[in-house]
Amino acid sequence: MPGGLRTTRHDGYKTSLKVRKRIEEAFGWLKTVGGLRKTKLIGREKLAGQALLCFATYNLVRIGSLSGWWDAKHA
Repeated sequence: MPGGLRTTRHDGYKTSLKVRKRIEEAFGWLKTVGGLRKTKLIGREKLAGQALLCFATYNLVRIGSLSGWWDAKHA
């Protein structure tokens, strides 16, 4: 039996891939739209603040697009 076959046939693996994709999309959005790919801030506190603001913005855009009152293509 090939090495990965036992893993990929379980339902938990499909769920894991869906969750992983959602997390990867969030970090991709933070890098491209949120400006975290190359920040201009110096210091952990400032960078933590920028990351917090970006995550909050991403959550608002995601909630808005899930509920239908915001078109995420504008962001």
